[in-house]
Amino acid sequence: MFVKKKNNRKKNNIFATLKKYPMKRYILSLAFVAFILSSCTTKKEMIYFPEMAKTADIVQVIPDSIKNFESIIEPDDMLAISVTAMDPNAVAIFNLPLQNYLSAGATELMTTPALQTFIVNSEGYIDYPVLGSIKVTGMTRDELTNYLKAQISQYVEDPIVSVQCTNYKFTILGEVTKPGSYEFGSERITILDALGKANDMTIYGNRTNVLIIREKEGVRTYHRVDLTQPDIFTSPYYYLQRNDIVYVEPNSARQGAARYSQENQYLVSVVSAVTSAASVIVSLCIALFVR
Repeated sequence: MFVKKKNNRKKNNIFATLKKYPMKRYILSLAFVAFILSSCTTKKEMIYFPEMAKTADIVQVIPDSIKNFESIIEPDDMLAISVTAMDPNAVAIFNLPLQNYLSAGATELMTTPALQTFIVNSEGYIDYPVLGSIKVTGMTRDELTNYLKAQISQYVEDPIVSVQCTNYKFTILGEVTKPGSYEFGSERITILDALGKANDMTIYGNRTNVLIIREKEGVRTYHRVDLTQPDIFTSPYYYLQRNDIVYVEPNSARQGAARYSQENQYLVSVVSAVTSAASVIVSLCIALFVR
């Protein structure tokens, strides 16, 4: 009987201690609320094109402006232009030499030469062999190809002209798995391709409000697209252009968790320190007085 009374007294002391120092329960409550806020992403917020998932077959007519999209040449573009013909010697003068130096100012060449590029200056011109200064801004790649072919045909019979832009690049930031800048070898890259390059959004990405920042002819535009709606496929922002910036903002769950964390970080730190100190004191009291 004496041992049983002692155990009951010990239990009563522990319960009284918990009632007297409820900070541990407060810390656990804060952690639970934080967990709930950080895991409130709904299934609807994670799905692309949820309306399409309700229909078995959808037929969408793509406008010609989207279907026949071609990028426009702009200042600072790097154009690789090559000309070939039945007689290679006849077109040699229209091609820059295939060479690359090891470093700036060096005279040694790399073992693997590369086609030199024409850089479009700030006024939109390139200096082309024989033909001189050519204004190329505002042209598409096909338009410049046809123009050069017509001009070179005055000197060479049946020339074949190839024009490639070598500095296609976009930047993607925010709630994606791999944010950063990416190069692409085609002028037709979609916003979905860009997300694929970045290994898709995280579960905290807001698919309804993706920002695309675009600068063209000295004008910067900001446009938001909703990746849950099928009209994204007919949007003029479906195809990215050179140097576009894509920003995926965090959804409400991520923003709520971040706000909660900032507002309560200091409080949680203080309460944790007090709780730890209280736990040590309670343990000492139990060790000293409960025997």
